Amino acid sequence: MEYLILIVSAVLIKNILLAEYLGCCPFLGTSKRMDTAIGMGLAVTFVLTIATAVTFWVQKLVLDPLGLGYLQTIGFILVIASLVQFVEMFLKKFVPPLYASLGIFLPLITTNCAVLGVAILCIRRDYTFGQSLIFAAASAIGFMLALILLAGIRERLLISAVPRALRGTAIGLIMAGLMALAFNGFVGVDSSLHALMQR
Repeated sequence: MEYLILIVSAVLIKNILLAEYLGCCPFLGTSKRMDTAIGMGLAVTFVLTIATAVTFWVQKLVLDPLGLGYLQTIGFILVIASLVQFVEMFLKKFVPPLYASLGIFLPLITTNCAVLGVAILCIRRDYTFGQSLIFAAASAIGFMLALILLAGIRERLLISAVPRALRGTAIGLIMAGLMALAFNGFVGVDSSLHALMQR
């Protein structure tokens, strides 16, 4: 039940994009087309989950025992950058169309604050390794869900009569704000799940 609460919370209630506001650059940049949004979501899911697993052990086995906690951000960025390079090489070799469509946003996963933010949140909240993996995977799914929903909305807006002043990024920001408000409606679910767990 504890893992279920963690998953529901990370995907819907405390969505890394719509509640924590982390990772907005690729959210707005790659949500213009559905195929690009799905590709970016899968790439971020892979990097975020693996990066959280690796950074957990870097923190517990290297930084904490040696008293180097102040190097956490630098160490985590190095791990994330290495994983992004791996994903970039894989996509370039095996999925060239997706690699071409992601363009500059693929290397930007390295500086995607959602990936770094989730890794740091797991350490700050003192999650176990299992909880960290579940939280990372659920946060990545929440990221991909928000990305795909916004891509679907923006594709529909292309064939809609949107006033000229609101076209492009402006309407994207408005839609992101409305999605954040909609996801805020799940806040009551969190307290209900906690109440069920205490019974």
